[in-house]
Amino acid sequence: MTDNVGMHPGASELDNAPNTHDSGFASGNYTNSTVVSSDAPGRIPTSRYPQRKNIRAEFHDYSGGDYFVTICTHDKEHYFGKIINGEMRLSIIGEFANQALETLNTHYSYVEVPMFVVMPNHVHAIITIRGKADAPGCIPTVRTALGVVVGGYKQSVTMFARRNNITFGWQSRYHDHIIRGTRDGNMIAEYIENNVARWANDCYFE
Repeated sequence: MTDNVGMHPGASELDNAPNTHDSGFASGNYTNSTVVSSDAPGRIPTSRYPQRKNIRAEFHDYSGGDYFVTICTHDKEHYFGKIINGEMRLSIIGEFANQALETLNTHYSYVEVPMFVVMPNHVHAIITIRGKADAPGCIPTVRTALGVVVGGYKQSVTMFARRNNITFGWQSRYHDHIIRGTRDGNMIAEYIENNVARWANDCYFE
């Protein structure tokens, strides 16, 4: 495990813009738990437009493999619960977020979630997407599989909040790290396993 205080393996910058597009999936009580082409006559150069960074890896199609995914709440609000005496106490929506990860495979047959943790203001999960040979005819072909899965998960939690009149919001984007080999996977698994115990030194601790 690296010694970057509070930083998870493969961490990079995160977009803090509020999420306005989560809309559905097909507080207080706690429990344990087109930019036009530039240089054309009469057109404004594209350099005047802010370019949103693509944080996905350009060489990878995200339709198979193992990924370490981090999804944050809007403004890092502690919607999912509190850590008290070294134990994560899940709120009502935190319990749903936890359950939704446990049952993700029932909605996406090509997905496995071997390890995850729900923290007060974010979720870490290892998401495995089986290749087309292992799940023929199942994996999305238009959008990347990982994006479909994460989007569906976020929507399910958002809709639960709306149905139960719970104030909640996600950060608009998510961070992923492509797991490369056993050593990388073991480091990430150790990080997830000890995330609650290391909360005071976590980069999301606020």
